[in-house]
Amino acid sequence: MFDLFKKNENKGPKDVKAVRDTLLRFIKEEFQKTEGGEGRNIKGVNLFIFSGPGEKHIYEAAVYLGEKDRFKEEVQRIADDYAVDLPGDWEMDISFEDEFPPEATKVEGLNAAIFIRTKEHTIQKSGAAYIRVLNGEATKPEYKITSTDGKINIGREKKARVEEGFFRLNHIAFLNESDDESNKFVSRQHAHIEWNNETGVFMLFADDGGIPPRNKIKIRSATNENLVKLNSTHIGHTLVEGDQVVLGESAVLEFSYHSEGNGDG
Repeated sequence: MFDLFKKNENKGPKDVKAVRDTLLRFIKEEFQKTEGGEGRNIKGVNLFIFSGPGEKHIYEAAVYLGEKDRFKEEVQRIADDYAVDLPGDWEMDISFEDEFPPEATKVEGLNAAIFIRTKEHTIQKSGAAYIRVLNGEATKPEYKITSTDGKINIGREKKARVEEGFFRLNHIAFLNESDDESNKFVSRQHAHIEWNNETGVFMLFADDGGIPPRNKIKIRSATNENLVKLNSTHIGHTLVEGDQVVLGESAVLEFSYHSEGNGDG
C-alpha cells in the first residue's frame, strides 16, 4: 500500500514490557524532535509493526491491541510528563505491515517504525482497485483505478458535452450509442471517484447529473444490507470490497480490490 523500503530483520526484545517501554521512549524522543517539543501542530502518531508469527503476540500485548485507546493513553501520559502540548484531537494509529513506509523512522532494536503526523507532513498512502461493469455497456468490462489518478469521472460518453459548450472526460464511460436500455439513464456527468489519503480509501461522489430530480445513485454495500442513496454532491460514500453501485435505473458497477482479468486498466 505504500512506496516501501524493506525493514531490517532483527530479533528485538522478547519481553512485552521491554517492547512497550522501548516504543514509548522512542515516541517521546520523536515528540521532542518535532515542533521543538511543543507538539501543538502534531495531528497524530502512526506506529507500524512488522512481526513474524512467533513474536506477533508480544507486540500485540505491548500496544494493548483490542483495548481501545489504552496505548494512546500511555503516549498521552508520556507527552504530559515531558510537557509536549498535544492538541486534544490528536490520533493514534497502530498497524501491522509487511514493510514500512519510507517516511517512518525505524525504532532501534525493534521491528517497528514511527511517523509523527503534523499539519505540514502526512504519509502519502497508495492503493489500487477495479471497477467492473455488471450491467450496461461501457468502453471496457473492467477499469483499474489508482490513488494517483485524481478525480475519476463516471458517465455516458467518453468525451461528453456538458453545459455552456464545455466537455467532460469520463474515465469510466458508458456508450452513448447502445442498444442497452441501462445506458439511457446514465447521465453524462453522473458521478466520480476520488482517493482519500487521510483514510486510505476510495470515495464515491454524486455529480450534478446523478442526484434528484435527475438520475439516481444507489449502493448496495457488502457490509450493509440497507441501500445507500446519494442525494448530495458533497457527501461521499466509502467504497468497500463488493459494493455494487446502481447508476440511473439499472446500470451496475462493482467495486473490488481484485481483478477478474477482463480489462487492460
